[in-house]
Amino acid sequence: MEKRIELEKRGRNANQGKAVAEEVVAIAGIILVMSVLAVVVTTWKWATTACLVLIKDLNLDNCRSTNIVGLTEDYSILENLSLINVGLTSLKGFPKLPNLKKLELSDNRISGGLNLLSGSPKLTHLNLSGNKIKDIETLKPLEEFKNLKSLDLFNCDVTSVENYREKVFGLISCLKYLDGFDREDKEAEDSEAEDEEDLNDDEDGNDIGGDSEGEDFNPDGVDDEEEEELDDEEEDEESTARGQKRKLPDDGDPGAE
Repeated sequence: MEKRIELEKRGRNANQGKAVAEEVVAIAGIILVMSVLAVVVTTWKWATTACLVLIKDLNLDNCRSTNIVGLTEDYSILENLSLINVGLTSLKGFPKLPNLKKLELSDNRISGGLNLLSGSPKLTHLNLSGNKIKDIETLKPLEEFKNLKSLDLFNCDVTSVENYREKVFGLISCLKYLDGFDREDKEAEDSEAEDEEDLNDDEDGNDIGGDSEGEDFNPDGVDDEEEEELDDEEEDEESTARGQKRKLPDDGDPGAE
């Protein structure tokens, strides 16, 4: 009986050892798969963030929403953002975009909360036309934007306020254009056209090799005087050659003796 019991122990121990080994292998496999998945997820998140970092222009026109959704501080180098006709009633959730320069918010239903734009101190152009802004007091947060050059408030009730233009220019001292016109009611110039003209001027002023291609430009690198001297030398050589040819028959004539 003792021998039988011993044999049974050995058999069960062997089976149990095999089962434990299989469990260890299975657990190791699960750990390996989870590690690979973690690496994949981390890589994907990094790649996604890297792509966001590269975005400088973002157009979200007509993406219907009453507040800011999905736009995060990951868009750290964003410079131009357009949110036209989105249906925004507030700027709640607007992220800090330290490099933002141009913001289009026209044709929404924003009535206030402009202080939520304070995370974008480099803002130079802001379009709020077609919104629900009714008074000058609502615009007061904009006086903190020291780089704001252009502000559009077309079709906003605030434009009906008495001395509206004088009050807005007085509130935002750095402002150059309001609704497309400056303090002297002169229409804003087309910056793109100016840039194109400057580019054309630069192209006209930059000559190849520092020389102008006018009358003084000589692609062969030979001056007029040098060219005339070369022509004279060629004529003298041709005349000498003709004279030698004329003398040859006289020297070889036997009757000349």
